[in-house]
Amino acid sequence: MPDRKGQIIFIEIKPNTGIKAALAKARAEVIAEIRNSDLRGRGGAGFPTGVKWNLAAAASSEKKYVVCNADEGEPGTFKDRVLLTEYADDLLEGMTIAGYAVGADTGIIYLRGEYEYLRKHIDEVIEKRRKDGWLGNNIGGKKGFTFNIEIRMGSGAYVCGEETALIESLEGQRGEPRNRPPFPVDTGFMDCPTTVNNVETLITASRICAKGAEWFKKYGVGRTTGSKLYSVSGDCERPGVYEFPIGAKIAEILKEVGGMNAQAVIMGGASGKAVPAKVFADTVAVVDAPTGGSVIVIGPQRDMLDVAENFLEFFVEESCGQCTPCREGNSLLLDVVHRLKNGTCSMEYLNEIESLAETMQLASKCGLGQSSPNVLLSIIEHFQDEIFGRIPVA
Repeated sequence: MPDRKGQIIFIEIKPNTGIKAALAKARAEVIAEIRNSDLRGRGGAGFPTGVKWNLAAAASSEKKYVVCNADEGEPGTFKDRVLLTEYADDLLEGMTIAGYAVGADTGIIYLRGEYEYLRKHIDEVIEKRRKDGWLGNNIGGKKGFTFNIEIRMGSGAYVCGEETALIESLEGQRGEPRNRPPFPVDTGFMDCPTTVNNVETLITASRICAKGAEWFKKYGVGRTTGSKLYSVSGDCERPGVYEFPIGAKIAEILKEVGGMNAQAVIMGGASGKAVPAKVFADTVAVVDAPTGGSVIVIGPQRDMLDVAENFLEFFVEESCGQCTPCREGNSLLLDVVHRLKNGTCSMEYLNEIESLAETMQLASKCGLGQSSPNVLLSIIEHFQDEIFGRIPVA
């Protein structure tokens, strides 16, 4: 296993420290520990994990589920692949803690289709935990607590990273977002209360149970606590997965990975934002530039319109087509990039497309259409010389 360094996820810790501590408490106390830590979901939306668990726990139903979103499909993001490979035991521990807290007896890992090669490894870890008494009946000697975990393969659609589309896919339906409310914590998988958390969130929850909310809150900025894993790729010397405390500035990340000559970074992958070099020293990752964990370093030799074109081609392909703003809007955003590149875009048309992009952010049904204009709009905002220089003089 590579020698990884970090404050929360990558610390050295004895196996099952978190689940032992959790089972020594009442369910409500476990949820209170998570809530007091101010842990927010690490998938990008940032919803408080303790609140989500509490809502699922309070829902009235004989059957509840814990679903791990391992459908890591955001371009430039590969931290979950590392965690599933090197920290699968910790993930299963976190899922079991979540099951105990919300009163679920079944956990499901929704594994990205392209990660099928990891299934055998994760199944082996599941089986070992079952033999060791950390899955199955009376877990850890806790009478009456039953929890089992199974793996379901993803269907290869980006939109299934959205939790309600994921649940639709789990149920064998076309992966499309649901109207909300009701929310999954009340009406989720098979209409049962379901908490959906991603890989990093569940492992972090196990660390919090092991070492306490106050320990966790030593890291972070204000009520944005803990650490964050970053998948760093692009024009840098040392790409890979890194853990930084929340509060780290983009300049610190680039120094660590050898990317200080970048003209921009794309924080949050294809659905993120372009951050220009002039604000690297002042921009705090996660707080000022929210990210699901992807940092794509853009070197000075790159054409920023090529970057926008690459991402928009992705969204045109991945839009589920359910709502008009996303289905039609992404094609028009890509069209304006093509026009800018070949010198046929007027200022009037560019302004119209900017207005359309803002409408998409407001009117699209799910996060895909709401966030797909982000990179283009941020490039237009921060690289005006590069954009306006492509517009013919009237």
